Amino acid sequence: MIINFHKVNLKKKHPLQISRGVHYESENLYIELTKDGITSWGESAPGINEGAANPLEVEVSLQQLIDSGLENLSIYEIHQRSKELNIPPCAYAALDIALWDWHAQKARMPLYQYLGLPSPRIPTSITVGINPPEVIKERVETIIANPEVKALKVKLGSPDGIEYDKLIYSQVLDSTKNSNISIRVDANGGWSVEEAKIMMKWLAERKAEYIEQPLVEGDEDNLKYLFEGRSLPIFIDESCRTSEDVSRNYHYVDGVNLKLMKCGGITEAIKILNVAKAHNLKTMIGCMSESSVSISAGASISGIIDYIDLDSHYNLDPDPSEGSFMVQGVTMINDIPGHGAKLKTENHA
Repeated sequence: MIINFHKVNLKKKHPLQISRGVHYESENLYIELTKDGITSWGESAPGINEGAANPLEVEVSLQQLIDSGLENLSIYEIHQRSKELNIPPCAYAALDIALWDWHAQKARMPLYQYLGLPSPRIPTSITVGINPPEVIKERVETIIANPEVKALKVKLGSPDGIEYDKLIYSQVLDSTKNSNISIRVDANGGWSVEEAKIMMKWLAERKAEYIEQPLVEGDEDNLKYLFEGRSLPIFIDESCRTSEDVSRNYHYVDGVNLKLMKCGGITEAIKILNVAKAHNLKTMIGCMSESSVSISAGASISGIIDYIDLDSHYNLDPDPSEGSFMVQGVTMINDIPGHGAKLKTENHA
């Protein structure tokens, strides 16, 4: 098994502001894994909260895992080894994605079929960041000009408070008043309990479909004060990093949002889905600052997921990889063996 690393800068068409700050670009690390004449691809979008702040930290941690000897181990054994060595989830995600891609290619099956799953079927939401109303107006009108777009995810939890959040959301409502667009809300942990109560009631009266991560990660004990008598379904995102988190928090939520970078790849993602279903929770898959490689991996398991938020590659200028695209609002993948995506040649020649 030969593994090569490729660092690539990803530039955004539109900066994305959430409750924790503004993102203009990122540096991702790609894995090129070659064995028995088959080349597969994985991707890491580093993040401090995901255990590795930059591509160098990702590469160093993965090299530690590789040096431990992986040649004769199964995917599940390698996953367990990564846990034992405390490999950051966003780092291990790259290797896990590449391994699943390789095995599906070897079996000459698309990854979703190799996993025994249906193909992608649910339209993705497109994210609208925290911005002044005039910027929101322009951004939303540009997004919904594409007739394929079926849903928006609106970022709230502004540092300027819930009155500013109301201005943002009101502008989204006004800009979509003549469209049949679903609207979801993600506060990214930007509210207090009292603010969340006020906003959930206000949003429920204004077409919002659900609220995601109303409280900051670490404040899960207070979800019970929102859950009883809730006016909107509650999803957790940052508060759900592993399958154990699902079992810990299922009493006071309606659903969970998994991300490959947050949980460590496809292996753990499937565990999260299984535990969530066992607790009768709705499921969602989201993304970090990712290109078509990891988006295609996520899309490969999206056929059994209730809500889809796989849209980060649509906001790249350009996407350094290829393999994922929109069809009637659905983030689709190439119907070829593996997850169907790869880093473009000009980015690793």
